[in-house]
Amino acid sequence: MQSKHYVLFLSITAALGGFLFGFDTAVISGAERDIQALWGLSDLSHGLAVAMALYGTVLGALFGGIPADRFGRKTSLIWIGLLYLVSALGSAFAPEVYSFMVFRFIGGLGVGASSVVAPMYISEIAPAKRRGQLVALYQFNIVFGILMAYFSNYLIGTANLAEAWRWMLGVEAIPALIYSILIIKVPKSPRWLITKKQDFEGARAILTKTDPEGVDEAITLAIAESKEIRGKMGFGTLFTPRFKKISGFAVLMAFFNQMSGINAIIYFAPRIFESAGISTENALLSTIGIGAINIVATMLGLYLIDRIGRKKLMYIGSVGYIISLSLMAYSYFGGFISSSLLPFFVFGFIASHAIGQGSVIWVFIAEIFPNELRAFGQSMGSFTHWILAAVIANIFPFVANSFGAGNIFAFFALMMVLQLLWVAFKMPETKGRSLEEIQKDLQKSHV
Repeated sequence: MQSKHYVLFLSITAALGGFLFGFDTAVISGAERDIQALWGLSDLSHGLAVAMALYGTVLGALFGGIPADRFGRKTSLIWIGLLYLVSALGSAFAPEVYSFMVFRFIGGLGVGASSVVAPMYISEIAPAKRRGQLVALYQFNIVFGILMAYFSNYLIGTANLAEAWRWMLGVEAIPALIYSILIIKVPKSPRWLITKKQDFEGARAILTKTDPEGVDEAITLAIAESKEIRGKMGFGTLFTPRFKKISGFAVLMAFFNQMSGINAIIYFAPRIFESAGISTENALLSTIGIGAINIVATMLGLYLIDRIGRKKLMYIGSVGYIISLSLMAYSYFGGFISSSLLPFFVFGFIASHAIGQGSVIWVFIAEIFPNELRAFGQSMGSFTHWILAAVIANIFPFVANSFGAGNIFAFFALMMVLQLLWVAFKMPETKGRSLEEIQKDLQKSHV
């Protein structure tokens, strides 16, 4: 029983990086108008100031695996906490827009690196039968962080504080400091100790506390795997015949995640509602519903992921995507369905995402790579996710205005049909198996 509490504490602590991820991403929404007015920014400059964090996120995801591989998961998580802390304080006290952009970029680096390192760390300490639920805590914390950012912005915005936007951004320093202190108390990743330091006793001591039932098997298989592929690690290794299938799984999981249109809908929800003839007030009210449904469905996904498996959640999410996106498209095409129902179709879409792709993506990518390559593989999957998020968020308003929102949602629905086929015929199930057992199966055709 004690080991369950201990591994839960470690997982929640690491997953708090997801809370900061969600908070940092959403908190700018309450400050961006004041920032534009204060510094007299043009639309182009204002867009750049807001987007700097996203550019940092892309780079953080691309390079976050390097320090995680070289210096360890724990050390990298500490640095990530400090990046969040520096970003929060720097953004709050920024005297002009250029320093503001630098500090927002630093926060973005933390977001991107967190999406690489935190799920990886949790996957490497968790017992096989609870790994999906524990890694999915990261996604839950992202959603929770977004909600808390909106709530914090509301409280500060209605408190009549001078330069309230600085308080909105600066308050993130509190959870960032708490996170950085807590991370100091977590142990190093046992899989990293085996593959990078050959510290088998240190790894055993940690796994005895986190996974007492599977410790012997985990260490035996990790040692065998480490001996087999040492000296072949690096980004280039991901594309060798032995590992390209696994790399393809990670890339396609991230690709389909964004081809659902999730970020386009999250970022532009009020605009989508208004374009369908819904009043601005009701559109803003509907976005609150998005946040509430997101967190409830994420909790359901958390509950189910180790009970029914990753593939079944992806089936549920894919079918839900196809139905909700098709109904959204049809309502724009002027069918017999009333546009007043559009918010409910969006709610269905959000629920489908949260219970399916939202719950599975970080778990699946963290599970499928061998210990020696996990840092690089996680970076590749996260980078694919973030670069597509940036591109889609940037082009969605233009594409929607050029081709019509109905056609765009129909395209997203078609992509989700392709995802459903990929899940059915290609995606492996990883539920309830050790990381090393998953590797043996995925590499069978190349051993």
